[in-house]
Amino acid sequence: MVTTDRTLRVKVIDSCGMTCSFCHNEGTPVGADNRGHQAGAFAPTGPSGRVSIYAATNGSRFLSEPVLPDEAFRHALTRLRKALDFDEVHLTGGEPTLHPRLPQLVATAKECGYEVSVTSNGENGRRVLADCARAGLDHVNFSVFGTTPEELSQVQHSRYRKPALAQRKIDALNESIRLAMDVGIGTRANVVLPHRSHVPRVHRLLNEYSDNLSVRVLSSLADGERSLQAIDLLLSELQAELEEVRLIAGTSGFRMAYRLPTGRELIVKHIRPLRLPDTCTDCRFNNPTDCEEGYYGVRLYRDTAGEFHVGVCIQRMDLCLPVEEFAAGEACAEVAHLRQADFHNLTA
Repeated sequence: MVTTDRTLRVKVIDSCGMTCSFCHNEGTPVGADNRGHQAGAFAPTGPSGRVSIYAATNGSRFLSEPVLPDEAFRHALTRLRKALDFDEVHLTGGEPTLHPRLPQLVATAKECGYEVSVTSNGENGRRVLADCARAGLDHVNFSVFGTTPEELSQVQHSRYRKPALAQRKIDALNESIRLAMDVGIGTRANVVLPHRSHVPRVHRLLNEYSDNLSVRVLSSLADGERSLQAIDLLLSELQAELEEVRLIAGTSGFRMAYRLPTGRELIVKHIRPLRLPDTCTDCRFNNPTDCEEGYYGVRLYRDTAGEFHVGVCIQRMDLCLPVEEFAAGEACAEVAHLRQADFHNLTA
């Protein structure tokens, strides 16, 4: 099965209540730790305990500010939809559920003709997800970093490895998952498997939640072969049978759909080595070791001056352009050409 990527990822807020050690923060520096810093001197970590793993090397020129449900946001969505035929907006962060006007952002995107998804760690879903459902939210992808306090603590900053705190985060996530399913939002759980010791996490998710929760397993780029071996072990333990490979033209991400003996579907997400033909050719990261994500898609940001920027790589934030410059320029045309060429190659 081959489809075409038409998803625009929008970073709506930088704030987050977790300190995950592997966070790329959508490529932008952590705002709380860099307010007094100038471009070129942004720090990848700081007093908050949060990290942005690429901030020291990706050439980011701005800090991100919360996106507002105003005419500027509406214009950016409309302009980019016309330029690249986007049909889905994926709201990211930071943690989007901490945005005080998230339902209004969902409503604005729906009014602009988009399907709307949110990626969340679940820490604040109780407050906002019901209102988001009423505003038209289609899907929420919950990132599950641990199903026990010990698991969650392992991937947090050392100052926050407290079992009681981790348990509160897990309880909030579980409550958010159940609420999302209760109000009719399409609900998915994304679980990264770095190595074999994380396999029990997936078993616990499958056992705890009904088939209404779509579970998606992600390989860890940083862990390479260890992560792939962990996924193989999981599939073997579950007696999973491959049912379909779902390729998405114009993005490095693809999915493999498995069927469990119970009839339940399990999705495994991988990355393939897709590159922009011109932009990526001379990039210093363009090798199998340094380029971790490949070309994953288009991202939208709002800076501290209120200007919107479009990015095509979280490891090369220096490539970001203002919306109008991107939409009318060679970068936009290159993305459109890659989509067409990739679809032709994948279906040939």
